[in-house]
Amino acid sequence: MEFDELDPIGTEEGPRHRFRSRRLQRGVYLLPSACTVANILCGYYAILATLDGRVSDYDNAACAIGFAYIFDSLDGKLARTMGTESSFGKEFDSLADIVSFGLAPAFLAYAWGVRAVAAANAPEAFHLIQLGWLIGFFFVVCCAWRLARFNIHGMAPGDNRFFVGMPTPAAAGMVASVVHFVQNPIQDPRWSLLWLVLLLALGVLMSSSFRYYTPKNVQWTKRQPSVAVVMLALLIGAIVYFSRITLLTITTVYALHGIVLQLVRVVRHRLATRHA
Repeated sequence: MEFDELDPIGTEEGPRHRFRSRRLQRGVYLLPSACTVANILCGYYAILATLDGRVSDYDNAACAIGFAYIFDSLDGKLARTMGTESSFGKEFDSLADIVSFGLAPAFLAYAWGVRAVAAANAPEAFHLIQLGWLIGFFFVVCCAWRLARFNIHGMAPGDNRFFVGMPTPAAAGMVASVVHFVQNPIQDPRWSLLWLVLLLALGVLMSSSFRYYTPKNVQWTKRQPSVAVVMLALLIGAIVYFSRITLLTITTVYALHGIVLQLVRVVRHRLATRHA
């Protein structure tokens, strides 16, 4: 009998040990995939809750989109930490994101911001309904476009601190945070039009070349200043006890900071060209 590298005494424990190790390794890959499945489940639930059409259901759908963001962050973090990143996981995650951050917020935006207005102003709301489903479809297409571009090109060229275009979870989070903050569906056609303008702007930002900071570079496993722990505790407390205003503020600031960064880049470029 030939001696195995993992079994110096020549017993059969070595092959069995390798077999168990391979089984454990395959099992480890299930953890990121389980988070991706949970992401899809949250998006699926958000769509079902939206179809029910009650005020509480809209809020539940918005919260489900928020939980989908948490699971979406976990699956990538687990895959990188455990060294189990794969092409399959990348594509699986993108398909999950289309459901949770494309279809679910588009359904929610239409039902919460257009359907109630259309029901109250049936004869005059025909064009508003058409505009609502068209812009919702535009949002979904931009979400798919953004995910496909990220899968091909990744982060911003030469700088892994930035995404190119607004991330799809951030755009979906903006929709969910507004619904969570306001609660009651829109009843005024003017506010409905403004809501559709916001949805259109989010689609444009996703497909744009604007740069957005990525939270992936936060070093959770390294030493941080004590004040960082205090600030994190305050943020968690604010989300728990003042979730409406806190989440709306976070998503709004994140959405606007990409526009501000783009304006700064344009101004710097013009100043450099002028002084050249």
